[in-house]
Amino acid sequence: MSVSELLRLLQTEHDETTARADTLREQIERLTIALTEAEARLAELAATRKVIDGLTPPEQETASAETATATVYQRIVTTFNEHPGRVFRVRDLHEHLGLPTDEPSINVTRSRLGRLVRQGLLEQPGRGRYKKRT
Repeated sequence: MSVSELLRLLQTEHDETTARADTLREQIERLTIALTEAEARLAELAATRKVIDGLTPPEQETASAETATATVYQRIVTTFNEHPGRVFRVRDLHEHLGLPTDEPSINVTRSRLGRLVRQGLLEQPGRGRYKKRT
C-alpha cells in the first residue's frame, strides 16, 4: 500500500469521525435543552404540590399508602364475605369493586389474592379463580 493510499484512507476516516462527532454534539445540545425543560417542569410541580399541601385542611389529607392498601384488602374480603359462593376472576373482582383494570393493577390484586389464599381466607378452585373458603 502506498503512502498516498494510506493518507487517503486516513483522511476518509477523519472525515467520518468528524461527521459523527458533529452529530453527537447536536444530540447533546438537544438533550441538554430537553433536560433543562424537564427540570423546570419538575420544579413547577414541586412548588404546586407545596402550595396545595399548605391549603389542604388536616382532616381532609389523603390517606397514607398503608391505609389505602389496608382498605383495598378490606374491600376484597368484604366482597367475598358478601358473596360467599361466588367464584371471582381478578378482572371481574376489579370491575365489581370499581378498581382500574389495567394489567399492573390486576397483577397487584392477583398477588393480594394469593396472600389471602395462603392465609386461609380464600380458596382457589381453578387457575385464576378465587372464592371464599367454606
